[in-house]
Parts: sequence; structure tokens; C-alpha cells
Amino acid sequence: MALLPAGVTVVTVADGRDDVGATVSSFGSVSAEPPVVSVGVDAHGYMAEVIEEVGAFAVNVLGHDQRAVAGRFSAEGRPSARLLVTGQAHHRGERTRAIVLDGSLAALECSVRQSVPVGDHVVFFADVVGLPEVRGGGPALVRWSGRYRAVE
Repeated sequence: MALLPAGVTVVTVADGRDDVGATVSSFGSVSAEPPVVSVGVDAHGYMAEVIEEVGAFAVNVLGHDQRAVAGRFSAEGRPSARLLVTGQAHHRGERTRAIVLDGSLAALECSVRQSVPVGDHVVFFADVVGLPEVRGGGPALVRWSGRYRAVE
């Protein structure tokens, strides 16, 4: 699967105590009407637990110039998402209160519709409930053959 390019996103959740975030390449469109997306995360990780508990999250679609952000949100033992966005323009989504990165190509606020455990991951199917304004541009960031790359 490493040979199939995948878009790179940062998924964020505001859980009332802190902000949680992770780099996620398992993201896709499921339905246009109504708008539904899917996000796959490690079933045994904290991110799955928090999404299940809160029932809402934001997805930030990263541009080629956001490699460092993707790296920060994928590092083991990463701190609060609030600390990871220090120096990055951001705001909170109106519907989810999750962190939205202003430099993203696109952002979606999502409400969990269903979760399905599959192997070592949980796939969350979520309704798109908001499209926060962001101002990123240029090529998308993808993960291909184990590395981050720009779509040329």
C-alpha cells in the first residue's frame, strides 16, 4: 500500500480537557449527498478513544508546504495539539471546537455517524457538518513510498 499515494491530513479533536491531534493518511470521501467521510485510526491509540468519546473532529487537508506539521502530529509521544500548533496560524471550528489550521488546503468539521473496528484500526464514518475557512494553496501533500511528497 505504500506505493499508492495517499493524501495527508491532520485530524484534531477538542475533548474538553485538552486538544488531541494526529497525522492521518487513511481519509476519504464516502458520500456526496449527504456529505460523509471516513477516517481510519489505530484502534488501540488515544485518538480512537477520544473520537469515540467526543463524537466530533476536524480534518485539515495539508498542502505541500506543511511537511513539518505532518511530522509533528505523527511523532511518538507528541504533546498536546495546542503545543504542536505553536507558531502556526489556527482557529477553532465553530461546530466541533477542534483546531483548524489556517494554512490547510481545506478543512472539514465532522460528526461521527458510525464506527467500525477493522483489524488494528477503527474506521469512523462521519457527517461533514462544517467547512471552516482556510487559506492554503498550491499542491497537496501526499505520502508515497514512505515519504511525504508534493503532488506535481
